[in-house]
Amino acid sequence: MPAFIRVCLVGAGRAGKVHAETLTRYIPFARLACIVESEPTTLDAAAAEFACDVKFSSLEAALEWGEFEAVIITTPTFTHASLAVMAAQAGKHIFLEKPMALTLAECDAIIDATRYAGVHLQLGFMRRFDPEFEAAWKRIQAGEIGQPMLIKSLGHGPGLPPPWARDLKTSNGMLAEVNSHDWDCVRWLMSSNPQRVYAEIANFKGAIYGVDTPHFYDNAIVNIRFESGALGSISGVCPCEYGYDARVEIVGERGIMQIGQLQGQAIVVCTDRERGLNIPIYRTWPQRFAWAYIRELEHFIGCIQRDTPPRVGGEDGRWAVAGVLAATKSFLEERPVSLSEVLTEGTYQETVP
Repeated sequence: MPAFIRVCLVGAGRAGKVHAETLTRYIPFARLACIVESEPTTLDAAAAEFACDVKFSSLEAALEWGEFEAVIITTPTFTHASLAVMAAQAGKHIFLEKPMALTLAECDAIIDATRYAGVHLQLGFMRRFDPEFEAAWKRIQAGEIGQPMLIKSLGHGPGLPPPWARDLKTSNGMLAEVNSHDWDCVRWLMSSNPQRVYAEIANFKGAIYGVDTPHFYDNAIVNIRFESGALGSISGVCPCEYGYDARVEIVGERGIMQIGQLQGQAIVVCTDRERGLNIPIYRTWPQRFAWAYIRELEHFIGCIQRDTPPRVGGEDGRWAVAGVLAATKSFLEERPVSLSEVLTEGTYQETVP
């Protein structure tokens, strides 16, 4: 094992650039070895921004070069399975951004490929590495609020998603692209798998933005029953005009715990008595979870160096995908859906119009 881990970045969009900056500025035992991006202008701009001289238009070409130990995959969801399996078969450790894949069969293919190759797989669920969320999980585990009974997770994201992310056939929609973090978060904090879901969706802004994608929605609410008997909900809004918002509330037998807040900085300004107080909020997800992105990649690199499994892996990614598929089946068929239906019967992906 070299003194530092060389990493190939696959995908140089918004998420890719966040990870590239983290690698180059904050992770001393890692190096950005090369960048893979199919769009030439985006590739050249990222290579210049992060002073990376080695660049490729495809992962196949990068693997032929092969001078790296790990990949970070941040490409659109419908490409995840093929890229992750390819990287695993080449013996590369994998950091895979959420959502893990489109279907459970694709999730299984990724898990099987990484296990067969003996490489590490970490999912990009950064909330697990956020100092506030991690401290909350430890306090729940310590029994501070007693047995968790009810959880409410909120994930609201600014900006209209790109066309591929709005299409159920290429992304599984907002409940996957925006709310995968919520699916993982509620399962993690409640220490229980989801058992049944009921989802309602609404489309308030599609016409304003000129969106005509079938089944497009910009608001969603999902009710969840867990195997433990506990209850939960996930609230999703995208585009959310007021900024980025990620908060959670857990009610236990002996108390309540709240994680996160709207206020983005510990600064309050008042310059006009008519307008009142001005309190900054989080405008973007990289701003809200800056430390989480650093700590999750630090963990990934450390797992490779120590040859220890990441604490958030393929099974966690698979459960988040299962939740999304069950919720999508729920709103398409307008009924509650048990997780057992998608875990054993395939998914709506095979029949959705």
